[in-house]
Amino acid sequence: MKFVDEVVIKVVAGKGGDGSGGFRREKFIPRGGPDGGDGGDGGSIYLVVDKGLNTLVDFRHVKVFRSKAGQNGMGKERYGKEGEDVFIRVPLGTLVYENDTGDLIGDLTMDGQQLLVAKGGRHGVGNVKFKSSTNRAPRKFTKGEPGEERELRLEMQLLADVGLLGLPNAGKSTFIRQVTAAKSKVAAYPFTTLYPHLGVARVATDQSFVIADIPGLIEGASDGAGLGIQFLKHLSRTRLLLHIIDIATHQEIDEILEQVDIIENELSQYEKNLTKMSRWLVLNKTDCLDVDTVEILRNRIVERNTDMPCYSISALSGMGCKELVFEIMRWINSTSESEE
Repeated sequence: MKFVDEVVIKVVAGKGGDGSGGFRREKFIPRGGPDGGDGGDGGSIYLVVDKGLNTLVDFRHVKVFRSKAGQNGMGKERYGKEGEDVFIRVPLGTLVYENDTGDLIGDLTMDGQQLLVAKGGRHGVGNVKFKSSTNRAPRKFTKGEPGEERELRLEMQLLADVGLLGLPNAGKSTFIRQVTAAKSKVAAYPFTTLYPHLGVARVATDQSFVIADIPGLIEGASDGAGLGIQFLKHLSRTRLLLHIIDIATHQEIDEILEQVDIIENELSQYEKNLTKMSRWLVLNKTDCLDVDTVEILRNRIVERNTDMPCYSISALSGMGCKELVFEIMRWINSTSESEE
């Protein structure tokens, strides 16, 4: 299935039904009087979160949504039927913007959450409502109001606890496959990950966290190089970023530090807040080097980046992965307690 994380749609709520201007007409009742009923309200349009969806791909072909108009009022003081509401299913983590102004309308983060995006028109009033002691035969009635019409931009952002960063072929997909049940594509060429993946790392029966894997970044991504930075938005909701570094292909310390700098620079170019998030460095592919070399590299990196914890793993063999997952779980638990 094609991954779609941003789309523009149009929603048109139903018009309210007109009030009736009828008069009672029955045999042997010459002075029947007004009996026009009210119209029905127009149908509204709601967005509803469905956690079973993970993309906005369903909106590729259907981009306009309309709800039904309310029925007009009728004689004998009969009210018109209300127009049926329309409920549009969207994925968890959908942000809803007014397309023209860019104003945020809603942030849908809970399964089953509903957001009214277009209110149906109010019903018109029948002439029976204008009857009074001084106006026994009112001919006045009102038309129904039009429903709201607006253009919305829907943007989906994955909800995850941990986000994976790194250059292409750093081993992010291998790592998420190793510690979760996610089946991200793994191959010996760049950009095997073309769209974000989610996986759940389970530590115990009631201890787990969600990991998001996005396509690899290259230098110049903020200017559109490679797959660009279109998927970095999915990391803005995460609590911890893991920067996966390939130390097998790039064994010189200067080359490794350059990998770190490239990603850090692209993060700051995209959004300064991402560089303020908690980030850990993860040295991957350590099975290709001897233990002493890995330790030397790790110490050099820690000296340079003292504010970021540094871990060593082999995503392919699983070495160090379990320990890292437990450390992440401990960190999440401790930060959750401090926020309470």
